[in-house]
Amino acid sequence: MSNTVRYEELAKLYRNLEKTTLKTLKTHLVAEFLRSTPDDLLPIVPYLILGKVFPDWDERELGVGEKLLLRAVSLATGIEPGSIEESVKETGDLGESIAMAVRRRKQKSFFSQPLTIKRVYETFVKVAEVQGEGSQEKKMRYLANLFMDATPEEAKYIARTVLGTMRTGVAEGIMRDAIAEAFNVDPKLVERAYMLTSDFGHVTVVAKTEGNEGLKNVKIQVGKPIRPMLAQNAASIDDALNEMGGRAAFEIKYDGARVQVHKDGNRVVIYSRRLENVTRSIPEIVDAALNSLKPGRVIVEGELVAVGEDDRPRPFQFVLRRFRRKYNIDEMIEKIPLELNLFDVLYVDGESMLDVEFRDRRKKLEGIVKEDDRIKLAVEVVTGDKEVAEEFYRKALEMGHEGLMAKRLDSTYEPGNRGKKWLKLKPTMENLDLVIIGAEWGEGRRSGVLASFLLGAWDEERGEIVPVGKVGSGFTDEDLEEFTKMLKPLIVEEHGKEVKIAPKVVVEVTYQEIQKSPKYRSGFALRFPRYVALREDKSPEEADTVERIAQLYRIQEKFKAKR
Repeated sequence: MSNTVRYEELAKLYRNLEKTTLKTLKTHLVAEFLRSTPDDLLPIVPYLILGKVFPDWDERELGVGEKLLLRAVSLATGIEPGSIEESVKETGDLGESIAMAVRRRKQKSFFSQPLTIKRVYETFVKVAEVQGEGSQEKKMRYLANLFMDATPEEAKYIARTVLGTMRTGVAEGIMRDAIAEAFNVDPKLVERAYMLTSDFGHVTVVAKTEGNEGLKNVKIQVGKPIRPMLAQNAASIDDALNEMGGRAAFEIKYDGARVQVHKDGNRVVIYSRRLENVTRSIPEIVDAALNSLKPGRVIVEGELVAVGEDDRPRPFQFVLRRFRRKYNIDEMIEKIPLELNLFDVLYVDGESMLDVEFRDRRKKLEGIVKEDDRIKLAVEVVTGDKEVAEEFYRKALEMGHEGLMAKRLDSTYEPGNRGKKWLKLKPTMENLDLVIIGAEWGEGRRSGVLASFLLGAWDEERGEIVPVGKVGSGFTDEDLEEFTKMLKPLIVEEHGKEVKIAPKVVVEVTYQEIQKSPKYRSGFALRFPRYVALREDKSPEEADTVERIAQLYRIQEKFKAKR
């Protein structure tokens, strides 16, 4: 029964996962745990193992920062928050310092009961859902009650879950393979079901109770985001047409934020590329979607663009500012007006469109959208004529857009896949989205802040993030203060001026060129990288891969050869 499954069992799993770097062993440990998990806990346990409470698309969030967490621990242990903070210098990790505080606690409840997974999860739900006056005080007391009954090890992992700093090395790929191993099902079917629902809890339940047949029958669910189909780069219009079989749909590539719009009757939910629920921050787009989308139940995709006074697009960071805004939204609607350019339809009134060819999906999209000032169809030209495509390309750039997308007319929609059915055309080398995995404390004017950052890319063969270079330029003093505040809780190790950082934060960088390099395990290094933007819309799992860097390197060398 779920009421008897102790949280200490989950803490033991976390500890064992931390002890190994072997992907196969991590997968096996997670699989064993899932196999022994009671059915009613299966919807929540995969996320707790990932160090989360809810799926990314769930709009609930704990809303607990470091200071509130320390107050909760202090209330439970009688040890001052400042004393716990001070011990971080010794431990190098807030979770470890909280474990020390629990070990030294001055009071112990007479009514202490061992923690269960169910109780910990239900407390997290209460913390996320409490609202209104006094909500911060209530959050603190809910958490304090957990820490009063927690062992030091349990306290460490509760704290890490609350702050989103779990360091077990378990990401989506390991969870997918663990579900397959635990219930003897095909990992490809697990992957497909997850791409369609973005819900590991649901997929785990289906894998256990219905096996491969159940996974085959998993369908799109309005209200649960589908993993977006991705694109590769093309060196030229010629290359794109050759790859597409001589004829393609060319669309304007907007410099905005990709979103997925789910409409179910009178309810509209909008998800970012990272599958986070951004509905509340863009109410005018919600209202427009209700009026513009004709079907009762539909899922469409598009690019949300910030529009300037001259009707020219503004950089995508303006859209991210809208996503982050929780208060005074009416004021932001005036300051940063948005326009949604729709380019695909994935589901219409009970019918999945994923296996429908792109040319027919586009026709369907045109038939179900009533365009207005806020919602438009992405501008498209279908051609096999290189000169027509190049003229369209020039026009898109003159209008202030990034470039073009080229799409195979017969391509189906492949959630999560980065294939050659969609290609990007841009006039400059593609910027890279990379994960901060280390940093160095500054000196002189920049002492006291992290001043340069080690960047990494996903190595899909190794199943880990590997370094590709350091970036120290492009940051303002304010940026460095903000990054230091954001990254300090993620510091895993410290050696002199250098620190190792848990891979959580994604940044966009530009660079002069990509070079082959034996210095880094990726085999590549960026020449003169420069910080462009914080990519809050991307998770570490969505960062660029070593294979993608290799592909950009090949395109770069191809350009050089043509000069």
